[in-house]
Amino acid sequence: MKTNKILAMAIGSSLVLSCQQENKFPTIEVDYPENTKIDHVDTYWGETVADPYRWMEDDYAEETKAWVVAQNEVTFGYLEQIPFREAIRKRLEEVWNYEKLSAPTTYGDYQYYYKNDGLQNQSILYRKSGPDGEEELFLDPNKLSEDGTTSLGGASFTKDGELFAYAVSVAGSDWRDIYVMDSKSKDLLDDKIVDAKFTGIEWKGTEGFFYSTYDKPDGSKLSALTNNHKLYYHKLGTNQSDDVLVFGDDESPRRYVGASVTEDGKYLVISAANSTTGNELYIQDITKAFSPIVPMVSDMESTHYVVDHQDGELFIFTNLNAPNNKLVKTSIDALPPQYWNDVIPETENVMDISKGWGKFFATYLKDAVTEVQQFDYTGKQERIVELPGVGSAGGFSTKKEESELYFTFTSYITPGSIYRYDIATGKSELYNRPLVKFDPEQFESQQVFYTSKDGTKIPMIITHKKGLKKDGKNPTILYGYGGFGVSLTPSFSIANTVWLENGGIFAVPNIRGGGEYGENWHLAGTKMKKQNVFDDFIAAGEYLISEGYTSSDYLALRGGSNGGLLVGAVMTQRPELAKVTFPAVGVLDMLRYHQFTAGAGWAYDYGTADDNEEMYKYLKGYSPLHNLKPAAYPATMVTTADHDDRVVPAHSFKFAATLQNAHQGENPVLIRIETNAGHGAGKPTAMQIAEIADIFAFGLYNMGIEYPRK
Repeated sequence: MKTNKILAMAIGSSLVLSCQQENKFPTIEVDYPENTKIDHVDTYWGETVADPYRWMEDDYAEETKAWVVAQNEVTFGYLEQIPFREAIRKRLEEVWNYEKLSAPTTYGDYQYYYKNDGLQNQSILYRKSGPDGEEELFLDPNKLSEDGTTSLGGASFTKDGELFAYAVSVAGSDWRDIYVMDSKSKDLLDDKIVDAKFTGIEWKGTEGFFYSTYDKPDGSKLSALTNNHKLYYHKLGTNQSDDVLVFGDDESPRRYVGASVTEDGKYLVISAANSTTGNELYIQDITKAFSPIVPMVSDMESTHYVVDHQDGELFIFTNLNAPNNKLVKTSIDALPPQYWNDVIPETENVMDISKGWGKFFATYLKDAVTEVQQFDYTGKQERIVELPGVGSAGGFSTKKEESELYFTFTSYITPGSIYRYDIATGKSELYNRPLVKFDPEQFESQQVFYTSKDGTKIPMIITHKKGLKKDGKNPTILYGYGGFGVSLTPSFSIANTVWLENGGIFAVPNIRGGGEYGENWHLAGTKMKKQNVFDDFIAAGEYLISEGYTSSDYLALRGGSNGGLLVGAVMTQRPELAKVTFPAVGVLDMLRYHQFTAGAGWAYDYGTADDNEEMYKYLKGYSPLHNLKPAAYPATMVTTADHDDRVVPAHSFKFAATLQNAHQGENPVLIRIETNAGHGAGKPTAMQIAEIADIFAFGLYNMGIEYPRK
């Protein structure tokens, strides 16, 4: 057993208060579990690399299960002794307990919408026969499991609303089972699809639907490599074993295959890709029997999807020769890119596109803030849509026959509200504003620009109470992602209100690797340029410190998935930068990430150790697992889940074990492993609240800050 003095004991309240004045809490001895090492060595380009915790990659092994139990006993034993942990949990529960409503969507004779009365583990699908109809419960996912860990992982109605197909995820897994319901009677049909993955549900009229899945992997369903994604068609009333393979074969396997059916029901559009960026594009006329699948784009150099079909013309969203994206059109008889003509050209701002009532809605990001413009199908701008404020807007989409749509608006201090928008007049009216126990007038968000290591200007939004004193003593969460072209735009988090009201700061930089400034911004944080991402995040922390917002003693780094990699890399490169770190469900073993589940598809961003010796050395140079060395690290709580089949928990297991053995300081370095949960999607409310309470309690305790703050 390795013994370490860590800040974790709460004894008498008078002692706690006296220690608070010294900005520290009493200490307690914690014994870390035994992290058994084995003699396993891999060879990369003639160089040997030890992997002493390779046994943790076997998620079904009894040794792994026993290790998880032992680590959780230590972690929760630590957390239980934080005197204000329960107060944080109760406050989170209090602010979380408000009605949450989604925008309605019409199918057939009903308007459908999701609602959560406050603390329900999963939102319930309701319907009304029109805006003034009586509310009727349609589907309650909370009844799918006793503990709320079974969730909806996708849903799709036929165009007439008569049939409803929905996917179910158990314990957060990416593997889904699909069920079909008669909408009128709410009776289940006999049809059931088992083990679909990374799939949509696209109806072909009322005859059947398209879905995607992988060949059954060898070994563990949760961690084994999945490589050959395939598109199938299920005809209603038949067995899954009779489903027709539409696209995908063993000779030229693709890792991600998806499909959509144009709104008029005439064409099946197939996207095929080997990574998360770039795709081939195919189309098939599904109104005629035996129609061929015709290629539109035959390489994966750029990203494209079909937005609509109208009168023999296809409208295509693409970043081909347009890193900030554009909308083009072409005749159904002239499909390749050389025939494409611009409808909405590329601009200096990144664009996304949606449609409704015969109009296009172009959503632009200007320094991570939303602007929406309305266009007709010739590409003529009709108006700039008036938004309720500065923040993030989304949902500008509806059917061709509907003249109204519903959009959402949010910011870091504005709870997400729903607005009804009249497409003909451009007028908006409030549809629903949640009754949140949070007063946004007490807080402010401001955007700043700071300089990264190589001189690049990076935007960051900083949120805190008004009247903040810049004395370097404010507890601060620096949150980041920086990968896969994902844009972090302002959005309200009910959980963050508890941090903010306790005098905390929440800061989000739009670092490279994301999509805030288009594909070039994304590419500037990939492969041999990945260090830019870490440098941008480090520079954000340094800016917050130099400007007096906080100091290293009060700074916490947080990020999940690719953001977990970000936190892991920064804490190994600059362990003195922050007091606390939270790498969540992180990609932490950069030499082996591509050997698990769909990890090989991330190679466009990361590269792999198998590519060439230079790429291997670059990856090893920042891989969080391989850069832990004897040193004093920040107080760290790694978080993961035992059913995460996106970023398998072995990443976090191996990292935590190595960290505990390498750590030479007094800060606690723990791992919190959620059971019956996955990468994050569908996590029940109670589990979310418990995890966030533990994160906030751990962070504040190790900063020496009480809750509530006196």
